[in-house]
Amino acid sequence: MTKIRMLFINGTITAALLVLSACSPLVNHPGKQVREPKIEKEHFTTFDGAMLPLRSWLPGDIPVRAVIIALHGFNDYSNFFASPGNYLSHRGIACYAYDQRGFGGAPGRGLWPGIEAYTNDLSSFVKEIRKRHSDVPLYVLGESMGGAVTIVTMTGNKPPHVDGVILVAPAVWGRETMPWYQRWLLAVSAHTLPWMELTGKGLQISASDNIEMLRSLRRDPHVIKATRIDALYGLSNLMDEALARADGMQLPTLVQYGKNDQIIPRKPIFFMLEKMPKLTRKAFYDHGYHMLLRDLQGEKPLADIAAWIADHKNSLLYGTDIWKCSGEL
Repeated sequence: MTKIRMLFINGTITAALLVLSACSPLVNHPGKQVREPKIEKEHFTTFDGAMLPLRSWLPGDIPVRAVIIALHGFNDYSNFFASPGNYLSHRGIACYAYDQRGFGGAPGRGLWPGIEAYTNDLSSFVKEIRKRHSDVPLYVLGESMGGAVTIVTMTGNKPPHVDGVILVAPAVWGRETMPWYQRWLLAVSAHTLPWMELTGKGLQISASDNIEMLRSLRRDPHVIKATRIDALYGLSNLMDEALARADGMQLPTLVQYGKNDQIIPRKPIFFMLEKMPKLTRKAFYDHGYHMLLRDLQGEKPLADIAAWIADHKNSLLYGTDIWKCSGEL
């Protein structure tokens, strides 16, 4: 009986390995370097010649006192910062945002290019913006997936020179904070049906209380509505890296998170915060959702960003540094 059981187990393991090796998640790696990265009109052209659409919101008649490079979230694109950029530019903060590879109008729409592609692009873009604004503080703001890209970039071997980081609902839902069945399902589907697309319909999840904004996103052709499974697999790898490296964040950092966030659970956020150094400033918002800066009360976290940039020791106007329901994970 024992021998039969062992044969059955070995056969099951072999079958599982054959299934997992049948397909592999597609990674749409960048090409070879053909030029130096450069900002050109409304595009950021990368080392391999990829043209990433670029948007900017610049102060008019007032001096630039700081710069923000804003990175969008998964399936979104640079236009996510339109309202925040207008708000902050009127307060002397120049803002730039580009479409990351695979999203918006960038090449390889819907395909995952790999973590290194994102970190290299951000590092190159920071260097180019430094040339334009060499005499003022420069910050990187990452929302959701953009937050994960920011963490991994800033904890790499050669991080770009920035003065601080702002993480808005960062995507740090690493596998160690996922239930086992979710990890198993992702691994199996990514290696058997990597090309399959998921829409998320019927999940009853709300990313914001700003209904008009959400309707606009649904109408926007640049926002991806159906996601390849291998892109989700790549995102999970990125979130793994971000969560694992959180303790290496040595820059002044502001973390903003909404109590009603239904996209990134509280558990990984608190796990990340426990690992981060004392320089980290926490800002929790009782009425905030995942798209915190675009919520109906989005001006509150934006006002806190402006106050924090002016002086990292400033009291925040709206966000609290103590989670009132910290035991609710």
